[in-house]
Amino acid sequence: MVESIAEPDPGRGTDPRRWSAFAVCLIAGFMTLLDVSIVNVAMPSMQAGLGVSSGELSWTVAGYTLAFGLVLVPAGRLGDVFGRRTLLLSGLVLFTVTSLACGSALSGEWLVSARLAQGVAGGMLTPQVVGVMQQLFVGRERGVAYGWYAAMIAAATAVGPVAGGLIVQGAGNANGWRWVFLVNVPIGVLAYALGARRIPHDRRRLDRTGGRTVRFDPVGVLLLGAGITSVTLPLTSFGGAKRWPAVGLGVVVLVGFAGWERRCGRRGGQPLVNPALLRQRSYVFAALIGVPYFAGYSAIPFITSLYLQQGLGYTALASGAAGVPFAVGAAAGAALSGRFVIRLGRLLVLLGAVTVVIGLAATVVLIRTVHGTPIWLVLLGPFLLAGAGSGVVVGPNLTLALHEVPPSEGGTAAAALQTAQRIGAAVGLAVTGSAFFGALGASHRRFPAAAAKGLLYCIGFIALALVVAAADVAFAARSTSEPPAASPEPATLSR
Repeated sequence: MVESIAEPDPGRGTDPRRWSAFAVCLIAGFMTLLDVSIVNVAMPSMQAGLGVSSGELSWTVAGYTLAFGLVLVPAGRLGDVFGRRTLLLSGLVLFTVTSLACGSALSGEWLVSARLAQGVAGGMLTPQVVGVMQQLFVGRERGVAYGWYAAMIAAATAVGPVAGGLIVQGAGNANGWRWVFLVNVPIGVLAYALGARRIPHDRRRLDRTGGRTVRFDPVGVLLLGAGITSVTLPLTSFGGAKRWPAVGLGVVVLVGFAGWERRCGRRGGQPLVNPALLRQRSYVFAALIGVPYFAGYSAIPFITSLYLQQGLGYTALASGAAGVPFAVGAAAGAALSGRFVIRLGRLLVLLGAVTVVIGLAATVVLIRTVHGTPIWLVLLGPFLLAGAGSGVVVGPNLTLALHEVPPSEGGTAAAALQTAQRIGAAVGLAVTGSAFFGALGASHRRFPAAAAKGLLYCIGFIALALVVAAADVAFAARSTSEPPAASPEPATLSR
């Protein structure tokens, strides 16, 4: 049988190196996320300097995202079983080397291949980062750590477009794109040197198998990979209605993956993802919140960028700078919310989602009604508010998702959650993009209306996450009279 999720792990949160190790985790996570947003700004430079085709350009972005998503769960499982330190340091080496390979590319094929490998490295790193945090921190400290982790996500999202624009401007259009990748090399070397000294060795091999030989789940890996590819690739590469049959097939394959994992666990096998996760209410609600939330959240910079660049003629750098207030608010909200998540629980997530909806609704109203005022000034207040709410959603939702998950499952559980969120983001980008261009019309002059409609779809997705969070808060309120379930944590969350 697969082990129960409620496995205690005494001694966590006491390693004196935990905060310096956490700093390494933030650096590693920052690099992998930065390489999503920073590359978008450098695409014209790639075309000018390397002469890549439009298809190769698309795969430079989509290939990284796809490879990243495919590797997350298998890498999380490997880290849980064989030790996260080894996987994290190996991922840092691979990410640094592939960044060098990207910056040295002499052809479009070379660049696409290097980006695919870089995506694999990013997918290796991410679950180890969260798994190490799960292993090092406990109670209130864990909430604080996840708050800073969410703040890092916001910072990477904001810094990417601005840094990419500055690098391309400074290095020139012909070779600026190379330095967008090469900037990772010294950062990666520094992170590896610090990680080798500060990331603690695993106290034990985290073996869920009761002493048996550890076996990977090849059928689960294939089913999960096929499902993710069938869902995300059509959404990021195809347009119109022709993508939805492939997406539907992907959903069927993912349902088959879930069934296989349950069957594997019942027969005493070693599934890729422990089915017992689905019996943890906090984890399930976090996933149900995360999918629609990231569908809306991930589309906000996409819609805003289209409006500012195509509608108002902003440069990529100026467009990125206009989004900084959202990121500043998100970083502040995430950092502060980590201190209160233990006390407020899911109510904090609910309040954050309400704040995001209010901020985005104000943005829609101002875009449609205010004319003649600089757009950065129009967006400043609503984006700060929506960003602050977003920070209060992302970090606490991750903390609550993993609250009842033992460290031996932390990497895989976080990776499965992030995979679901990435699928939600792909759906959100496809749906809001269709709404934007549909409202734009053939004349391509109705940009305020198109931006408003795209943001209204973002609000709709986030409102769905809000409803799920409210349902969890209501469910917890009705169950307060029941005895608390066993938890590996020394403190219980009040939701």
